[in-house]
Amino acid sequence: MVAQRLGLGLLTLFAVSLIIFLGVEALPGNAAEAILGQSATPETVAALERQMGLDLPPHERYFKWLGGMLQGDFGVSIANGREISELIGVRFANTLFLALMAALISVPLALVLGILAALYRNSIYDRSVNIVTLSSISFPEFFVAYILILIFAVTAGWFPSLANVGPETTLWERVYRCVLPAATLTLVVVAHMMRMTRAAIINLLASPYIEMANLKGMSRSRIIVHHALPNAWAPVVNVIVINLAYLIVGVVIVEVVFVYPGLGQLIVDSVRTRDIPVVQACSIIFAATYVLLNLTADILSIVTNPRLLHPR
Repeated sequence: MVAQRLGLGLLTLFAVSLIIFLGVEALPGNAAEAILGQSATPETVAALERQMGLDLPPHERYFKWLGGMLQGDFGVSIANGREISELIGVRFANTLFLALMAALISVPLALVLGILAALYRNSIYDRSVNIVTLSSISFPEFFVAYILILIFAVTAGWFPSLANVGPETTLWERVYRCVLPAATLTLVVVAHMMRMTRAAIINLLASPYIEMANLKGMSRSRIIVHHALPNAWAPVVNVIVINLAYLIVGVVIVEVVFVYPGLGQLIVDSVRTRDIPVVQACSIIFAATYVLLNLTADILSIVTNPRLLHPR
């Protein structure tokens, strides 16, 4: 089953790479002319097209790009002449840091809120948490980000409105500057995980072994934590990993709002300057990360589900 998931993941990634290449090919206009501007001559346009490989047939360009990518060679950025792998390395590390920071906040918070909502089902607390989390997820990321900036950066002045970090930024300074972006991502994803945890635990509370534990006089909190939660891990882990994938690949809007130097900001800047190799490299990295984390979610679902781990 795991080998089947791996094969499907590789096939999906191949299909996504083809879609990315065809999508870039379908962009209107000539990329070389757009980069050189209106003052470009036919000779300079032809030279840049040869440099970018645009003079080759599309299928040759695709397999050349795919072969280089499999060897770790993403090419050279047209905008600044730097190696794309070097350019992406720093930006992707920044994106991973922001996603990890948001995950460290959102995952424990969602589990605690979900367990308490199941423990006090249909209470004022349960309804209040559902209203707040559903309201936060109903707003788009940029709206949540601007609200947080208005409250905590402009009015209160507690945190900076721009998350400008660099290699010289210390760890705690980086954490301080990333509080608002991480809070934005947390408010967006915590509702999914909280509601899945609540639903999985409530579903298990009707099981016969839970009724037996109730008849033995065990406390409700002990029943949920020690009996219901371990058996609810499969759907909970699945939704947590999928939301972690969103934290990594869905940060584009958040990074643009806070001018955070991550991979999302890089792909937006590259689209603006028609830096096609960088756009393709960022897109395939986002796609590979999402496929990998979804594959991880499938494997964890198998591992945490005895019926799938030991099929009869």
